[in-house]
Amino acid sequence: QVQLVESGGGLVQAGGSLRLSCAASGRTRSSYVMGWFRQAPGKERAFVAAINRSGGSTSPYYAVSVKYRFTISRDNAKNTVYLKMNSLKPEDTAVYYCATDPSITAATIKNHARYAYWGQGTQVTVSS
Repeated sequence: QVQLVESGGGLVQAGGSLRLSCAASGRTRSSYVMGWFRQAPGKERAFVAAINRSGGSTSPYYAVSVKYRFTISRDNAKNTVYLKMNSLKPEDTAVYYCATDPSITAATIKNHARYAYWGQGTQVTVSS
């Protein structure tokens, strides 16, 4: 089993920044893909960003709507993945979840249904 705990959400004005953290524990590995998804009221859970690790390098993936504004990173020594969110917009308002799964590949990295382990979520609210 893998446990994920998100933190760092909150209320911010449009144009502001937040950094989300997701601490992993249990049977996790630094080679696992770590992803961030979000779900706004009345909408389906949507891919935000993910980070892979292959050998000594990492590869980030981003949704088009957040590319160049959000940055995903990971600290394998701390089993933690981060999502730095800049230039926030009201449409970024959602509950943000981190997720992981040992079977994720580049082909499935944006598919929330393929992730088995999820955190409880953290609310991000961006006011206009």
